[in-house]
Amino acid sequence: MLASILLITPPFTQLNTPYPATAYLKGFLNTKGITSFQADLGIEVTLQLFSKHGLTQIFSKPLRVNEYDENIQRIYTLRNAYIQTIDDVILFLQGKNPTLAHFIARRNFLPEASRFAQLDDLEWAFGTMGVEDKAKHLATMYLEDISDYIKACVDPHFGFSRYAERLGRSANSFDALNDALQQPLSMVDSILIDLLEQYLQQVQPMLVALSVPFPGNLFASLRCGQYIKKHHPNIKVAMGGGFANTELRSLKDARVFDYYDFITLDDGEAPIENLFQHLQHKITASELKRTYLLQDGEVTYINNASCKDYKQAEVGTPDYSDFKLDDYLQAIEIMNPMHSLWSNGRWNKLTMAHGCYWGKCTFCDVSLDYIRLYEPVAAKTIVDRMEQLVTQTGNNGFHFVDEAAPPALMREVALEIIRRRLVVSWWTNIRFEKSFTRDLCLLLRTSGCIGVSGGLEVASDRLLALIQKGITVAQVAQVNRHFTEAGIMVHAYLMYGFPTQTAQETIDSLEMVRQMFQAGVLQS
Repeated sequence: MLASILLITPPFTQLNTPYPATAYLKGFLNTKGITSFQADLGIEVTLQLFSKHGLTQIFSKPLRVNEYDENIQRIYTLRNAYIQTIDDVILFLQGKNPTLAHFIARRNFLPEASRFAQLDDLEWAFGTMGVEDKAKHLATMYLEDISDYIKACVDPHFGFSRYAERLGRSANSFDALNDALQQPLSMVDSILIDLLEQYLQQVQPMLVALSVPFPGNLFASLRCGQYIKKHHPNIKVAMGGGFANTELRSLKDARVFDYYDFITLDDGEAPIENLFQHLQHKITASELKRTYLLQDGEVTYINNASCKDYKQAEVGTPDYSDFKLDDYLQAIEIMNPMHSLWSNGRWNKLTMAHGCYWGKCTFCDVSLDYIRLYEPVAAKTIVDRMEQLVTQTGNNGFHFVDEAAPPALMREVALEIIRRRLVVSWWTNIRFEKSFTRDLCLLLRTSGCIGVSGGLEVASDRLLALIQKGITVAQVAQVNRHFTEAGIMVHAYLMYGFPTQTAQETIDSLEMVRQMFQAGVLQS
């Protein structure tokens, strides 16, 4: 297991599938002969917390009744039932104990607290045949109840996919984060650090690269960096990912480098390769790519212009090895078909094109490289990668995580899938543009496309023009009909409060969406 680079996703992202950033980097490093090992500490911390041993620890502290509300008191009173059932529920959500669904669905197996009061009409949502999905939803509510207890009594920062998110969102000032990091380790922190130490001993890397896609990953990544720099000062720590790309582009606070040695921006392939070469003393610090570091006590940004980024055809196939794929949980938090796709199922994640082919929407980060630099991948290469991932992971479901998948490329990918007679299911993000004809939607369905999501944003032609969305409400309705008639689920994103939007326009937008649902051309 020895490797030069340890790639880590800190807690917490998704419970159902690995966040793909480190898999992309590992796939690239493979092409360069650089050894790496990756770990998703989020799922591993979750499984240790949500276990008989973990809950026994959580409930071991006596509850002072007058300090907590009735819901927390109820959970504590039912603590033995939680401890008794937790391991079986986790096995069920991992797909290892499927027959438990019938027991869970009858509502007399799991202890229930306030999350169950939020349940909608289960018969309407799941019918009489959807026993497994109904049970997954109930089991998810059960975990959320425990999560509420952990947040109230054990760690105020805890939350599925949102660990210390409030602190992360306040990162325009580092004060709150820095203060929190001086506090003793919480139970969650202790589990995290124990797991981190195990990987450091097993892998013995020269570089730990922490991928931080969201504010909810930031605090845990800082805890990791803090521990490594104190106990393993010979190991260098780098941080990158979506959070850095959007929030740290004007970094000036030197205290951040008490926790990290390097922070990289945007596409990670060239920066991590240069970092590795720098640590091997093959290049100087002045040759680093899009990297912050501390020099003479000052935060310094270095971007070697002579070092070019890699083309998408050169970055290799994402590599999901090392991940404990059988450990992920198939949860259903919200009874919504698209939310079910997000949280239920193990999806291999790929990209059809880097950036956005439209790149004009006024609310979008169109100046940043991950949007601005549009580069499609050849259909043959995409489907080659799909075949490789099916072989590696045993899963034939794909989520293309494009900003907006190009219709012409989707057509070519669909034809290539059909030509090779692959059996796959896939979904992606799109723009609701007129290129999605009835024939194209039927072709996509035949290739395995099961769903699309796209930004309607505002159901007002005036505002769509202001946003420079490049679509009209009538066009969206027509495209949605084409997808729906082809048997492809459609999910639309909406926004409210765009500058100059009136209350009447908001009401009209909601009415338009209601009509789309009523007409059956929008499912989520």
